[in-house]
Amino acid sequence: MSPRAAVLAGLGSWLPPRVVTNEELSRELDTTDAWITSRTGIRRRHVAEPGTATSGLAVEAGLRALKSAGVPDVDAVVLATTTPDRPCPATAPAVAAELGLGTVPAFDVGAVCTGFLYALAAGSGLLAAECADSVLVIGADTFSGILDPADRSTRAIFGDGAGAVVLRAGDSTEPGALGPLLLGSDGTGEDLITVRSGGSRAPVRAVTAGEADPYFRMAGRTVFRAAVERMADAATEVARRAGWSARGIDRIVAHQANLRILHATADRMRLPRSRFPVHLDAVGNTAAASVPLALAHAAGTGELLPGHRTVLTAFGGGLTWGACALRWPAVTPL
Repeated sequence: MSPRAAVLAGLGSWLPPRVVTNEELSRELDTTDAWITSRTGIRRRHVAEPGTATSGLAVEAGLRALKSAGVPDVDAVVLATTTPDRPCPATAPAVAAELGLGTVPAFDVGAVCTGFLYALAAGSGLLAAECADSVLVIGADTFSGILDPADRSTRAIFGDGAGAVVLRAGDSTEPGALGPLLLGSDGTGEDLITVRSGGSRAPVRAVTAGEADPYFRMAGRTVFRAAVERMADAATEVARRAGWSARGIDRIVAHQANLRILHATADRMRLPRSRFPVHLDAVGNTAAASVPLALAHAAGTGELLPGHRTVLTAFGGGLTWGACALRWPAVTPL
């Protein structure tokens, strides 16, 4: 008998209705549509309206994932986010309650743009340990709330959104069974992608107005190089563990940070760029929501087909990175 495995059985996504184009940003910042597009590949992004919390996006994506899986409920919820509703408590229990899931275990995972991969690993662990027979895994972020209004580099890149999958216990030989899963981190790079104020290292009460920095900051050039190396190497390794050559991967659904990063990752792996589905042009970098949103888009457009040897890979703050291999199942994204 094959070992118990986590099988992807449903896929949902949600984007807030408001769209902010490059042209609109150019009226507020010292930038242009041409500058943003040439450096990032992003043309527009979705932004949550004031008063819309991350939990609201997560609930919408979760509802669609449950409907896609054809199930009314699950046994646990794992939410990957960098923008929780509150510093305390975690947001996942509120999401579970809003979804009508009762008193199921629910918790947050913080790994920034790698968060969804870490949450997949956590969900898989719950299934392997027989703590649950089904798990809702969500990636959701409202990065617009932590961006410096005057920082064109971050405001041009990030958008808001949520994506979710339902995992069920199944057989490791089934389509959709999560295969080799790799995670990594390097805390020596913690300052490269960060929000400096508000935690125990720099509590809001302990810094002056001039010292406080509540906004998201990123060292773009250094992050670019690290993201390409870590995503390419992690993707190559999980493919090897799955028994595939890098050239045997049909689709690599990578974190949608920047089009040049996707192209450089493909080039490092010596693969056609066409094997990397692109969704960032329409939604920007949606952080923990990036990979599931890209999955939903690729599956919906037919770029990702049942049976495709698929690798997910991501890189984010921490520094963190991860990858996962699976044969794509016959799921209908909602």
